[in-house]
Amino acid sequence: MRLSGRRRSDNVNDARGGMSTGGKLGIGGLLFVGLITYLTTGGDLGKTLQSVTQEATQQMTTTSGNGQYKGSPKEDSLAVFVSQILAGTEDVWDQLFKEYNLGTYRKPKLKIFKNSTKSGCGSANAATGPFYCSADETVYIDLSFYDQMEKQLRAGGDFAYAYVIAHEVGHHVQNLMGILDQERQAEARYPQKANELSVRLELQADFFAGIWAHYDNKKYNSLEEGDVEEGLNAAAAIGDDRLQMQSQGYTVPESFNHGTSAQRSRWLMKGLRNGKLEEMDTFSINYTEL
Repeated sequence: MRLSGRRRSDNVNDARGGMSTGGKLGIGGLLFVGLITYLTTGGDLGKTLQSVTQEATQQMTTTSGNGQYKGSPKEDSLAVFVSQILAGTEDVWDQLFKEYNLGTYRKPKLKIFKNSTKSGCGSANAATGPFYCSADETVYIDLSFYDQMEKQLRAGGDFAYAYVIAHEVGHHVQNLMGILDQERQAEARYPQKANELSVRLELQADFFAGIWAHYDNKKYNSLEEGDVEEGLNAAAAIGDDRLQMQSQGYTVPESFNHGTSAQRSRWLMKGLRNGKLEEMDTFSINYTEL
């Protein structure tokens, strides 16, 4: 991606150098080789944290003698990268909220943490993966997740990394539009359809990630050769079917809650290709046609 000279967001809290406390989450069947949890790109962690067992842990992040965190050059460059990507999402969604008369776009916060953290949705650690908490309108990420993407999922690349942030910001957009609340209410009314509703929600967040990429490229000429392939590879790598095959050797479709590799790639590409926000509806389409 072409990011040289791009601004950084003012809404990033780099908390790698402080003490954080959190709970170690047991995701069970969603674990991938013990590292990828909650199907990697996460979702709105509010409902997730309520459904998993928490084990209290307390950790202090690595600090230097003067109390300032010293990350590796790669980690520090990723912190800058994340801030630039968040800034890009701010620019795009501020523009789209105005164009589509959606009201004022309220920018989300983003917290970079190390090892463990507390959020408005509860405690979490690095194994949780990136997530969005609607209670405090914040995206959370431990940058070591990108190493896991590259080494465990073979889904590295700057656009793949950007897709992770854009997907979580997509949940923030859903929150502002009232879609998150509607989905939760629907789950409460139809608990037997909870997984199906979750898949629809996640695919829409993938679509929103594609929408961001479309307009970011239109405005900044940010995409380079191979970037789209990186994003599609990442989307495919975190499909429910592929993760289950890798972790247990078979799939259980009725347990899917993020979408298959094909679905995730398709909805990401749909948003990226045409940039039409009006095609965002993943809830009215027949489930077999997603």
